[in-house]
Parts: sequence; C-alpha cells; structure tokens
Amino acid sequence: MPFDRQELIDKLKLEIEVIEKGGYYPSVRQPRQLPRIFRDSVSCLNVGLEVKREPCLHCFLMEFVPPEHRDKEEPCHYIPLNEQGDTVASLSAAGDRDRLQDAVLQWLKTTVARLEAEAAAGG
Repeated sequence: MPFDRQELIDKLKLEIEVIEKGGYYPSVRQPRQLPRIFRDSVSCLNVGLEVKREPCLHCFLMEFVPPEHRDKEEPCHYIPLNEQGDTVASLSAAGDRDRLQDAVLQWLKTTVARLEAEAAAGG
C-alpha cells in the first residue's frame, strides 16, 4: 500500500519523537516489560493488540522492508538500519537496548533527510 512522501516523512518523524521522548523504555506500570520497537508504537496498526488484526502489508514501514522479509511475523524488524545490515531483530538479539535505539534513531533521521531532499529536488 503506497504512501505519499509527506505522509511517510510525518510518520517517520513521529517515530523519532517516540524514541527521543523515551517511548521504548519500560513504563512505570510495567517496568519488566520492554516495549518492542515499532510494534508497540502509536504508529503501528496493531498497537496494544496481542493478536494482529491488520496485516503488516498495510503499514508505512513495509516500503523499507526487503522483499525476502515481508512475510515475517514483524517485518519492520528486518529493515536494514545501516551499512552493516543491522536490523531491529539482529540488534535485539544482541541485547544492547541503547545501541538498538541509537541505530533506529539514526536510520529514522537519515531516511527523513533523504525523503525531504528528494521532495525538495522534485523527485
């Protein structure tokens, strides 16, 4: 489901805000439960649901998921975040939450900058 460029930019900026305001750290009410990057965000079509009601293919993040990972349970966790090929899935498995959030934040900012530059260039 294609999204227009400005809609993508706005949604990615919302994710930046979520990270910068600590939205992916444990809440006071559930200090032992770590929120899942993207899946527990207000921008997720299935936020707050144990069982997905909306298919991920309707999510704006699918535009960034490599085709070979689009059938995964959480395809957004397979978006390449950097030149090393790190993903939310690989960094989560490594267990370094700060490095994970830093990589996601950098990817979000880089992607927004690229989309804004493309828009300014008329592309």
